[in-house]
Amino acid sequence: MKRKRYTEEQIAFALRQAESGTAVVEVTRKMGISEQTFYRWKKKFAGMGVAEVRRLKQLEEENKKLKQLVADLSLDKKMLQDVVQGKV
Repeated sequence: MKRKRYTEEQIAFALRQAESGTAVVEVTRKMGISEQTFYRWKKKFAGMGVAEVRRLKQLEEENKKLKQLVADLSLDKKMLQDVVQGKV
């Protein structure tokens, strides 16, 4: 089953709804998310506006890509070192 992605606006809206007094159960039911997801968002994005949430998500995605690039380059380096040393 494919995970649904929520926009920064949707996340911020859900958190604002709960802050304004709407029951968490009601917010999660309307959004179609679990309470666990809601509380994870709350822990991660508490006090952030839409712009900050968007920026955080962009930075996390960039970090993920950079980590993958480092892993790929490390593997390439190791293979080249093995070739130079005559191990392959």
